[in-house]
Amino acid sequence: MDLKRLTPEIAVAGQIMPEDVAAIAAAGYRAIICNRPDDEAPGQPPYAAIEAAARKAGIATRFVPVAPGKIGADDVTAFAEALRALPSPVLAYCRSGARSSSLWTLHGAA
Repeated sequence: MDLKRLTPEIAVAGQIMPEDVAAIAAAGYRAIICNRPDDEAPGQPPYAAIEAAARKAGIATRFVPVAPGKIGADDVTAFAEALRALPSPVLAYCRSGARSSSLWTLHGAA
């Protein structure tokens, strides 16, 4: 798991696994945003599995799925609302971290 810190309040990562959530919590993250739609690729854990692991670890979650290459204004708004609602620091993830980084950048430009 490779985390890229964008600010003290947010980091992004590629796909995480349920077994990664305990380490995410131990690293001090208090929330996770999933920007990857379920069933995007074979072998990808569903959001529900990440959410269940996060619940066990005491981490809040939000599901803000965005199709690759199709970030729209509604997606940016949903991401911004999730950030406002969640405790920080937050880890946002998708397949590679690029969508989550783009959402963060667009959120700051809005």
